Amino acid sequence: MQYVIIGNGVAGTTAALNIRKFDTEGKIIILSDESYPFYSRIRLPEYLGKTLDEKDLIIRKDTWYEENRIDLIVDTPVTDIDITEKKVIASGKPAVKYDRLLIATGGISFVPPIPGAGKKGVFTLRTLKDAMEIKEYAKRSNNRVVLIGGGVLGLEAGNGLRLSGNFISVVEFFPRLLPRQMDTAGAEILKTALEKMGFKFYLGVQSKEITGSEKVEALILDNGTRIDCDMILISAGVRHNSILARKLDLPIEKGVIVNDRMETAIPDVYAAGDLIQHNGIFYGIWLAAEKQGEVAGINMAGGNAEYQGTTISNTLKVAGIDICAVGDIDVEGQKEAIVFKDADNSIYKKLVIQNNSIIGTILCGDIRDRQKIIKAIESGKDIGPIKKELELWNMESL
Repeated sequence: MQYVIIGNGVAGTTAALNIRKFDTEGKIIILSDESYPFYSRIRLPEYLGKTLDEKDLIIRKDTWYEENRIDLIVDTPVTDIDITEKKVIASGKPAVKYDRLLIATGGISFVPPIPGAGKKGVFTLRTLKDAMEIKEYAKRSNNRVVLIGGGVLGLEAGNGLRLSGNFISVVEFFPRLLPRQMDTAGAEILKTALEKMGFKFYLGVQSKEITGSEKVEALILDNGTRIDCDMILISAGVRHNSILARKLDLPIEKGVIVNDRMETAIPDVYAAGDLIQHNGIFYGIWLAAEKQGEVAGINMAGGNAEYQGTTISNTLKVAGIDICAVGDIDVEGQKEAIVFKDADNSIYKKLVIQNNSIIGTILCGDIRDRQKIIKAIESGKDIGPIKKELELWNMESL
């Protein structure tokens, strides 16, 4: 049996590991368009901040591939898939035959149609190569960086560049930071904490134009504001990298549609990670991609596993501030909630309640109770008898 995996991210690598657990003899080949073994994308901002070097990012070293008899072929962009002959076609390389195939091409950075976005000094951050180019360009700039996007990746990348000596301005279309993880009150506490570190924010505005003859000189906002800068980092979200899937005419909505076994509409072709949609949901988070890769790998090797979805949970650190957002965070404030605020210490905590169960939480600045709360959310625990204690933020009985 020959297994071929396109993509060397968390989904593809986890699939390879699980194939090997169930099939000790089959040949496993991973094709990657990048130059490196499996590394941590979520730690790239630390690399920008000079707290990590390239080798610190690597999760699976060459010896791991050797020990698990996995052939990793880097610098090999796949250009086509022949499902009739069951072979993968890569640029400048011989075709690779497969018995079972996993497409785990992940996501690509979304770049809004801003005039001037093609100028020198405009970047996105998705890969280690991107991070290297950003780091090198920043050395030659005058330390004025604009971030377009006030989400997780943008703020973390901005903090990395701040720690490297850059002045950071953030432009966000939404009227608050972290629009997917924070409500208005929590976002305001976070914003105040980041401003004390030196961040400057422009919220509720759109980028109109990037000016400069050849390289970036300024960003013009839709309200007429001009932000002079030497470098722009666009962090406007991720879209599925579905070029190969479209060539196969696979059904695509928010991502490539798969079933509970991570099977696509084509026999012996699986998909997992940021490429896919499962039960109408595009997750785009590490934990989901890891579990999807596990399920795909088990089933490719003849096992029987089903993906039951992943609780939407984001645990992150923004400029040293711990944040956790899980489930329904009730951005509009329509549901019952227990809230604790300590703005002086940049702490905001919220439990969203429905029918005497916790259905979501925001924890900012203090995530010590994260595991207890997540367990209560996932189990649907009846908190009626202990609600008074929870209102005092006593989590001992949770």
